[in-house]
Amino acid sequence: MSTTKIYVVYYSLHGHVGTMARRIQQGANSVQGVEATLWQVPETLSDVVLNKIKAPPKEVDVQEIKPEQLLEADGFLFGFPSRFGVMAAQFKAFFDATGEIWQSQALAGKPAGIFWSTGFHGGGQELTALTAITQLAHHGMIFVPLGYTFGSGMMVMNEVKGGSPYGAGTFAADGTRQPTELELDQAFYQGKYVAELTKKLKN
Repeated sequence: MSTTKIYVVYYSLHGHVGTMARRIQQGANSVQGVEATLWQVPETLSDVVLNKIKAPPKEVDVQEIKPEQLLEADGFLFGFPSRFGVMAAQFKAFFDATGEIWQSQALAGKPAGIFWSTGFHGGGQELTALTAITQLAHHGMIFVPLGYTFGSGMMVMNEVKGGSPYGAGTFAADGTRQPTELELDQAFYQGKYVAELTKKLKN
């Protein structure tokens, strides 16, 4: 049986989405016969701007992805911070560069999940995923929501928790809050869930 390739493609400015991406990769890699790889999309902000907003250095162990490399994968998990309820411009710029792939519909039928980070409750824990689905739809990709399959972890009310039936999420607040163990558990679960489904579809 051939290896099922999952690409975890993300943009992370202050590290929150990057932390989620690593846990998602672990979840996907926990499925036998699956190989999950982390990729970053290119940064569009200048070094001057990044320094002014005190953005940490990019993760040196994660390579930048080119649009054509998407063709190598069997399934995807796309992650990004929310900007006014939509994906960050850096990730949108990456999708905008996939025009040739869109013309050939080479990604049609491939499953994809979405994960994210927002500042606060009103920042788009559901809307960010909903607006991102348009990118998948035009490519013919199959959006894979979690529903409530994460179980009791979806119903927690005694702590702040990101995520929704659309996927895993976290709150960054003013940038100092980091993903909680519960949020990271949902991220691990999402990686495993999408990987299992992708493997079934491939085989």
